[in-house]
Amino acid sequence: MERVPADLVGKVRSHSYRRDVSDAKPPRVYAHLDLDAFYVSVELQRRPELRGLPVVVAGSGPRAVVTTASYEARRFGVFSATPASRARRLCPQAVFVAPDFDHYRERSRQVMDVLRAQVDLLEVVGLDEAYLDLSGYARPRAAARQVKAAVQQATGLCCSIGLGPSKLVAKVASDAEKPDGFVELTRAGARERFAGASPGLIPGIGPKSVERLKREGIETLGALGETAEMRLRELFGPRMGAHLRSLARFEDERELELSRVRKSESRETTFDRDLRGLAELMPVLERLSEQLCVDLERHERRGRTVGIKLRLDDFSTHTRARSLLVAVNDLDTVRRVASELLSELDPPRPVRLLGVRVAGLDVPAPAPSDQLELTL
Repeated sequence: MERVPADLVGKVRSHSYRRDVSDAKPPRVYAHLDLDAFYVSVELQRRPELRGLPVVVAGSGPRAVVTTASYEARRFGVFSATPASRARRLCPQAVFVAPDFDHYRERSRQVMDVLRAQVDLLEVVGLDEAYLDLSGYARPRAAARQVKAAVQQATGLCCSIGLGPSKLVAKVASDAEKPDGFVELTRAGARERFAGASPGLIPGIGPKSVERLKREGIETLGALGETAEMRLRELFGPRMGAHLRSLARFEDERELELSRVRKSESRETTFDRDLRGLAELMPVLERLSEQLCVDLERHERRGRTVGIKLRLDDFSTHTRARSLLVAVNDLDTVRRVASELLSELDPPRPVRLLGVRVAGLDVPAPAPSDQLELTL
């Protein structure tokens, strides 16, 4: 991993950007940083000859979906979660690249190391996203620009940053002018700017809610924010109705979660063709278990719950888990427990997806190995 350049470390903490340590509580200023087309950008660093071309990161199987598409490919209607077969029809000239998630995780760690060298309060929310708390900095806008420059110089990756008084405003602002965006909004400014946008713009308002709102004649965030709370409570229930109205009005009191420790780790795969019977499934389960344990051991993490996940050809999803009284990350144990769970389930129909998971990763180091097991 590349080291952060010495001339960038601590710049945000320097005199010109220092935090206000007076007794008065400063207004909240949050920044949301989002790496632009992260997986594609990483691939372009390895294959610079593809710059400017429509590039799609996706698997090659008949059921593969797009992981990320370059902005050139997006002009043809290719986006994340688009079926790869459809993406090929929409943009036949696109260059398809197989995803390399181990490499993406490594590059993500590099970016987050840069951020931690720049600011004190950080919430990592994914491989390519993070929130920064800039409350109390004398010049938060300048501090955010310095962070943006530091990421670019240390990693060569471009990001967009949104600034706002809440996580919600910052998140929406960071998406407003991608790629290479930098947008600062107040809550009132966000309401005005996005009044005509679909409610689906807001994280947490899903397609089903958008469709239901549309049937009620509520098609924009502005209209949703002005809808009487009582009506929304009648449509969506007391909690969800009030929540939707708050989201549309950009009301958000959440603070940063400064220690987001992942509680589980999993590996899963969707098959190009459905597999039937334990003889076909067991080798795949063993391979997934090995991939999972290699990563757990690398990061010295252990968990007490081993689980499996199957999706059958009728799209029904089935899970099984077994909790141990010791925390484990060794392949022998994970593979044994996962195999026993699969054998007990013995799926009666063809399987289109199989996964293995280790959960409870915040438990302490393992005790002696002669403990009992509990099946859930």
